[in-house]
Amino acid sequence: MKAAAVLAAALTVTVQGVRNGDGQIVLAVCEEAAYPAGRCAFRLTAPAAEGSVRVTVPDVPLGTYALRVYHDENGNGQLDRNLLGVPREGFGFGNDAPVLLAPPSFRDAAVTVGENGVETALTLRYWISP
Repeated sequence: MKAAAVLAAALTVTVQGVRNGDGQIVLAVCEEAAYPAGRCAFRLTAPAAEGSVRVTVPDVPLGTYALRVYHDENGNGQLDRNLLGVPREGFGFGNDAPVLLAPPSFRDAAVTVGENGVETALTLRYWISP
């Protein structure tokens, strides 16, 4: 008996609004159960570049995933925040889902990876100037 092949495709995200070329862009691709805690199935980094950066995640199993991204300007591997918890570095979510007092819902930040893959874009938000 042969095992069924796992179908997978590429997910390409264009991260727009990158304010400088410092550090790296960190993209997390999250299954619904892992999304609230940020323990996502895929986490990729790409060198930052002013303007926009394309990040491709190869071989993503077909399905629906929420996207989280941040600009790790100082390269410390985390989204830095001030004493009030306001992000000091740029961040964004799939579909440019709005952020109020908490991250958007999974559904608002989700994209579906089909057999032909998916290309999407999102825009970073910077709430605090450098």
